Amino acid sequence: MVSFQNTQIAFRSKSNADLKHARLLFKMMGNGTIVKIGAFASNLALKLHLPINTIIKKTIYRQFVGGENISECESTINLLYKFKIGTILDYSREGQNEEKELDNTRDEILATIERAKGNLKIPFCVFKPTGMVRFSIIEKMSEHPLSMSEDEKAEYFRFVERVDVVCKAAYESGTPLLIDAEETWIQEPVDNVVDAMMAKYNKADFIVYNTLQMYRHDRLEFLKKSHEKAKNGNYKLGMKLVRGAYMEKERERAEKMGYPSPIYPDKAATDNGYNLAQAYCIENINDIALLSGTHNEESMYQLIDLMEKHDVSKNDKRVYFAQLLGMSDHISFNLANDGFNVTKYVPYGPVKEVMPYLMRRAEENTAVAGQTGRELRLIDDEISRRGI
Repeated sequence: MVSFQNTQIAFRSKSNADLKHARLLFKMMGNGTIVKIGAFASNLALKLHLPINTIIKKTIYRQFVGGENISECESTINLLYKFKIGTILDYSREGQNEEKELDNTRDEILATIERAKGNLKIPFCVFKPTGMVRFSIIEKMSEHPLSMSEDEKAEYFRFVERVDVVCKAAYESGTPLLIDAEETWIQEPVDNVVDAMMAKYNKADFIVYNTLQMYRHDRLEFLKKSHEKAKNGNYKLGMKLVRGAYMEKERERAEKMGYPSPIYPDKAATDNGYNLAQAYCIENINDIALLSGTHNEESMYQLIDLMEKHDVSKNDKRVYFAQLLGMSDHISFNLANDGFNVTKYVPYGPVKEVMPYLMRRAEENTAVAGQTGRELRLIDDEISRRGI
């Protein structure tokens, strides 16, 4: 049985200096006040064009980001693969509004697909839909589609075209493509586009994957309906499961606008929903490919048990485990060491462009109960084991 407590395996890719650096960083991230002040100061300094890139790159960027471009990620890609862990290159640019910039993001995603082609080190590619369209356009398509102007409709269809170009490239290269989830109030148009791409490109293999944020209480039913739709349409269903990324924002918006929260009321309900979705995917493994993206140990153990129960081999390409670079190495490295398919999300991009991502990681580690403490405990255990 895999043990997530084996720190020798968990941190074998890290030097003594790496471990000490990670320990200091997670200690700082455990302090909510420091995180808030740091986020404000960093964003202000970047807006004022102050020379803080070096400081950021030597601290939080070093822990969670692969580099400024694909080439700079090579050392991370190779290091992970040395320990049987794949890389998902994640171009972490957000919030662009100009058509040229949106096209540039599309082209960067195409570059990651080209880099992944025939490359066992990079088993998936990924993109965030709002990286290729203005948020307001998807929001209007979701909430007020009949009031869209001709220009807005044209802008939306350019988004669909960008997605199609990227999905076609993934299909032609044979590289599975993960399409990330967005906030609930803009997710339906995204789901519709992803369904259309799956119907087009998943006839013979699992190429396009949708993402379900399982803290949403409607997603288990959505998974089942998506499965029926795929069976009726004679295509394969690719699913990435995550717990979710916008919990506070979702609850605050629901309260402010007076509609029921789309989020489960507590962690236990979320965990149950996540685990039921995993079970449904494995029970229907001939129709559904699963990438389980979580740092939750119990869900990982549950998936291992499900695979064994349903005679799914450890290296079956229809099942992958995934964690973020710089987090939960005790899960990733121990699973990979035991022969399971494991991959890490490796964000990349210039410091200014990945700051929103980095701030979310810092806030997530501060907000998620026990996350920072768990990382610190494991690092301390390994530092003690090494006697450094």
